[in-house]
Amino acid sequence: MSAFRSSIPHRHVLAPLLVVAVIGVLLTGCAPGAVAARAGADGETLGRIDFPATGSREAHERFLEGVLYLHNFEYDEAAQAFAAARQLDPGFVLAYWGEAMTHSHPIWMQQDREAAMEVLEALASTAEERLARAATPRERHWLRAVETLYGNTPESEGQSKQERDRLYRDEMARLHEAYPEDREAAAFYALSILGTAHEGRDFRTYMRAAAVAEGVWTVNDQHPGAAHYLIHSYDDPVHAPLGLPMARAYSKIAPAAAHAQHMTSHIFVALGLWDDVAAANEVATDVENASRAEQGRRESLCGHYPFWLEYGYLQLGRLGDAAAVMNRCHRRMGDEPGEGDVFHFNVMRARYAIDAEDWSTHERWPAGDEHADVNGHFTDAYAAARRGEVEAARAHLAEIGVPEDARRPGAEEAVAILRGEIEGLLEIAGGQLDRGLELLRRASDREGTLPYAFGPPEIVKPSAELLAEELARAGRDQEAADAFRAQLERTPRRTASLLGLARVLGRLGDDRGASEVYTDLAEIWRDAEPGLPGLEEARSKAAAGATASAGEP
Repeated sequence: MSAFRSSIPHRHVLAPLLVVAVIGVLLTGCAPGAVAARAGADGETLGRIDFPATGSREAHERFLEGVLYLHNFEYDEAAQAFAAARQLDPGFVLAYWGEAMTHSHPIWMQQDREAAMEVLEALASTAEERLARAATPRERHWLRAVETLYGNTPESEGQSKQERDRLYRDEMARLHEAYPEDREAAAFYALSILGTAHEGRDFRTYMRAAAVAEGVWTVNDQHPGAAHYLIHSYDDPVHAPLGLPMARAYSKIAPAAAHAQHMTSHIFVALGLWDDVAAANEVATDVENASRAEQGRRESLCGHYPFWLEYGYLQLGRLGDAAAVMNRCHRRMGDEPGEGDVFHFNVMRARYAIDAEDWSTHERWPAGDEHADVNGHFTDAYAAARRGEVEAARAHLAEIGVPEDARRPGAEEAVAILRGEIEGLLEIAGGQLDRGLELLRRASDREGTLPYAFGPPEIVKPSAELLAEELARAGRDQEAADAFRAQLERTPRRTASLLGLARVLGRLGDDRGASEVYTDLAEIWRDAEPGLPGLEEARSKAAAGATASAGEP
């Protein structure tokens, strides 16, 4: 996404009165006093699940609503639904479990133990007393899992969050093994596995989670958690094709959840399906802002969804639409922006400058000293270098450092890559071509060791792409082609790399290869604005290639 992801989670609140799951209740052979329910009748808006629980029918309906919100990462709404359930039935033990779970956000590696403990202690003051209130062994197992998560068992007490995450995963594994037909146990077990990827994406962990979630999806393809967690599991260019069925389905499973609408675009970005990226985030933005209006909150202008929307527009060559998103975000900078607004403004400005090759963004959308961050300083340094203003670029380079509050793994490495890119460009500008290319190659090698990051490129100017462009300028076309291909492995169908690759393939005499790339680019840009750099070139080369192919025997 960028050198530094926002510490503000992309939580998108939905008004409970605006979207409520329609819930039908089916009695089954459960323990006395227990109700097994299916959430999701005609008109459902959040998905369909089965989650038996002991409590009143009315409270159980709100409980199911909370679980649905929980699977969709709509944590505020989930908390409200669970709180309503325990107000209706103070003895509804799993409602306390659910509300406590809303204070743990595994994918974002966030947890508010203090808030969770307030909920649990409302049930009883100690873990032993709380466990004793569970009506069935199964419900006791669910409660033991959340006690483990928050450090209230002998094994987890005093442990770090990372260690508690692992102990919680193991407890969920035991729950899943004890109740293999419990689809909720399987879904939350899959999520608990994802929550142990503390060092970033690693395929082994994510495929373990996928194997569990696939079992839920096979039985219930309307389960929001199964779709959601599989998208997270397959959220990289290598595995994204496996997640495409879930991405196509998830927006329809939970149309009322803004996060569900957006999550589909994780797979679309990883596959370079830019029309789908834009469409998904248009809907997500609309759903989120409709709910904000319902709640009397101001609209999101610089958030997670507008950022991804802007990137989709830029790849499609819809620069006017991308600029409109940027204009709205810049307006927020003068209206008491929050921390997340400032982060997204800087990364969105970086995206526009680099992907539209517009080196005047410092004038169009000035950041201001009070709003500058790593991405902001990098953008100004990069744009100054491209304008030939070497001293200005050096001044901005000096400001690129690791923020004191950067907690994301790899933050220092990301800053080193960004600095290396600017240093390489400055060496080239000073006539030291070989030295500059070496610095860019080192930056590219370093980025290549980073785990795959979901979404728009983690490094705002992808380093292999930058190296390839400078190699091409130096006439080293075969090396450039190799670097462009390496970039496209990490960022499939990224248009700047496609255009660069097509050009060097043409100069290398690979007319067929160049034509194929130009054809793909022309398809992506079929609705691009006239005057987009490279547009007419791509269209004419694609047409010429099609004519040549038609004439072949």
